[in-house]
Amino acid sequence: MMTLDGTNTWVLREPGARRSVVVDPGPSILEHLDAVAETAGEVGAVLLTHHHLDHSEAAREFAERVGCGVRALDPAYRLGSEGLGDGDVVEVDGLEVHVVATPGHTADSLSFLLPAEGALLTGDTVLGRGTTVVAHPDGQLGAYLDSLDRLHALAAAAEARTIWPGHGPVIDDALGVLDFYIAHRRDRLAQVEHAVTTLAAGPDPLPAEDLPRRVVEVVYADVDPVLWGAAELSVRAQLAHLGRLGPLAG
Repeated sequence: MMTLDGTNTWVLREPGARRSVVVDPGPSILEHLDAVAETAGEVGAVLLTHHHLDHSEAAREFAERVGCGVRALDPAYRLGSEGLGDGDVVEVDGLEVHVVATPGHTADSLSFLLPAEGALLTGDTVLGRGTTVVAHPDGQLGAYLDSLDRLHALAAAAEARTIWPGHGPVIDDALGVLDFYIAHRRDRLAQVEHAVTTLAAGPDPLPAEDLPRRVVEVVYADVDPVLWGAAELSVRAQLAHLGRLGPLAG
């Protein structure tokens, strides 16, 4: 599991308010949950950016401990009757959390906008360092590109000035990093398309099951092979986006 420095759990509370909101309680590690509980005090709700275990594993355990519900897009990860959906506004003791659907990394990925702070909690859609994996088949590149455009629009309108990611440090320049993310994805997609064309020009047909790894070997040749497994997930998402997950004729 690739988590950079670990998963960021965010504790949100209005100044002087009685209750807090906890976003992504993270893995079931007692010392971590003790620290979150001590910081959070009384909790009005637990929110999940997406279902990956490094974000969601302890959600039910923590919510039962502090006596609140878990709200998520996927009903399987909820505790209580309330879910989350695009356009929802979660209000707890004066705190407003606006829900923005950002599928792509996973189908159930959400981001949370804090208008009072100009901050955007992005889960794994945007990371504090590097770029994220579009985890095919649950992750879809077309949806991810649309989500980046949506976040970019919030940043361009100065509604989101900083990014509070699911991993890594806070990003002070939301617009700049989203410019980078969008350009990187477009460039990488062009590289994958070029690699597919090159491989297709070979003398022998390339079996469909070999194509993603062969593309990784071309496009990610300068990347440590220990990361190729994660890269292959993204390549599969890019090939699906291009309609090229079938065999290549020579």
